[in-house]
Amino acid sequence: MSRRSRRNHSPTFKAKVALAAIKGEQTLSELAQLHDVHTTQIAARKAQLLERAARVSGSGSAEPSPGVYLKMLLAKIGELTLENDPRSSRGQAFCPLHSARRVCRAQSGD
Repeated sequence: MSRRSRRNHSPTFKAKVALAAIKGEQTLSELAQLHDVHTTQIAARKAQLLERAARVSGSGSAEPSPGVYLKMLLAKIGELTLENDPRSSRGQAFCPLHSARRVCRAQSGD
């Protein structure tokens, strides 16, 4: 059995085969024979096309853009810093030791 050289298919060809797979008029095996590609390639292109189409139409679970994601992370960091900082008013509820010291100092007049 001789090895076939690596073939590079055009994006148009890949889209055509993936659309044919989505239509479902032929099985993946039939499409593989017709277009001389492996069934796994067709299944992968079909899944890729469906995933990208969902993102384009806005109905998929698209992740936020890097800028939005960065803002969300910075907001969460700020929130956690306030909760964990014993000097902040919100942090006192989570750090009873520091709150008790302040109460003791206030009672002793320091």
